[in-house]
Amino acid sequence: MADTKQGRDKQAHDEAKRQREHDLKEARKRADEAEPDAEDGPVLCYRRGCDDPAAFVVLERYQEEGGHGAVEARVELCEAHTAEESPVNLDAVYDDYVFRVEPLSDAE
Repeated sequence: MADTKQGRDKQAHDEAKRQREHDLKEARKRADEAEPDAEDGPVLCYRRGCDDPAAFVVLERYQEEGGHGAVEARVELCEAHTAEESPVNLDAVYDDYVFRVEPLSDAE
């Protein structure tokens, strides 16, 4: 593929999409983990390497690829990482599809 602005933009878009998909897969893996106790301190941003306190809950509910039901991905993120979020699974939209960003204090 020739090195064009359109090609570079597509590569950047594809990389961002892969990162979002990876983050959601990680969130699904962590969904079975026990929630931290309130005594453990404030909830930190879910993103690897970020030690900022979480400020928002990002929730996406979509149809699982195999058609076996709905999947709900929920992560707590700091303000900066929340601003980077957008719907990832638009190809799996169905009647009860949800993409929601809520302040952490309201979601609890």
